[in-house]
Amino acid sequence: MASSVPGTVPLPGSRYDLSTYMGRVRHCADISDPTMLLTTSAQLEQARKLIADYRSGAIKTMTPDLWQAKKILDSTVHPDTGETVLLPFRMSSCVISNLVVTAGMLTPGLGTAGTLFWQVANQSLNVAVNISNANKSHPLSTSQLIQNYVIAVTASCGVALGLNAIVPRLKNVGASTKLILGRLVPFAAVVSAGIVNVFAMRSQEIKKGISVFDEEGNEVGTSKTAAIYAVGETAASRVINATPVMVIPPLILVKLQKGFLKGKGMFAQTAANLGVIAVTAFAVLPFALAVFPQYQPISVTKLEKELQGKKDKDGKDIETVYFNRGI
Repeated sequence: MASSVPGTVPLPGSRYDLSTYMGRVRHCADISDPTMLLTTSAQLEQARKLIADYRSGAIKTMTPDLWQAKKILDSTVHPDTGETVLLPFRMSSCVISNLVVTAGMLTPGLGTAGTLFWQVANQSLNVAVNISNANKSHPLSTSQLIQNYVIAVTASCGVALGLNAIVPRLKNVGASTKLILGRLVPFAAVVSAGIVNVFAMRSQEIKKGISVFDEEGNEVGTSKTAAIYAVGETAASRVINATPVMVIPPLILVKLQKGFLKGKGMFAQTAANLGVIAVTAFAVLPFALAVFPQYQPISVTKLEKELQGKKDKDGKDIETVYFNRGI
């Protein structure tokens, strides 16, 4: 993110009003803009230079070029480390990276092997995204990463296989209802495992706390309470994002298979499935990401006692601190 570029001049958080939901939606639409995947190394370095010039005071006001540079950095680099996030795991690649996996999970008639394969693929992708975009105050060790990955995969596969076994045995339920319930099994698996995945991959943040900063970006200390807010809200945002993507396309596909797609071959059905998933995912992603601000203020009175009563550089009491929730 652009905020990772060093300098003494504070950088505006966004060209939009982040205190409002729609302002955050527009900001998140910038971060998740898939055209940012076309950014070259030269453009990235030019963006860093422009932001560095602003933060050093060489450039006095935000210009259209500066806002574009900030958009490039916000969608490409990690806000804590300043390192470039691997392309498939950026928010600008979120829909594209998830498209094939989501389509695979929503394929009708998956057997046990198919269910296991796509749930493992989905959780593997989730692990990579969570690690790449998490708060970096306390990175996981390799052993912790492997252990938490196994927990997340086990949870998703257990829920998926369990529900796949239960749904066909339901009594007093019509065939159409069973069909719809069967199509919603992946949603239940994704939501439950998504929550486990976020908490598992970011468990060290809760155990050790995350860094909190004053208004000027100076670190004030670490807070376990802020970490609970950060990880909990990220888990909730995963559920909010997954709900329309995993629920709307299967229900639409059921209708299409009874009408427009009736009698059509597998290619037509797969193309329709991918199309509905893609449109839904692109439409809802900014709205899901914007539910909770990425950089959040929190009163020090809600945090640990050791963070209360601290002074800023002017000797005034610090009443509000900020933390990076991660995405």
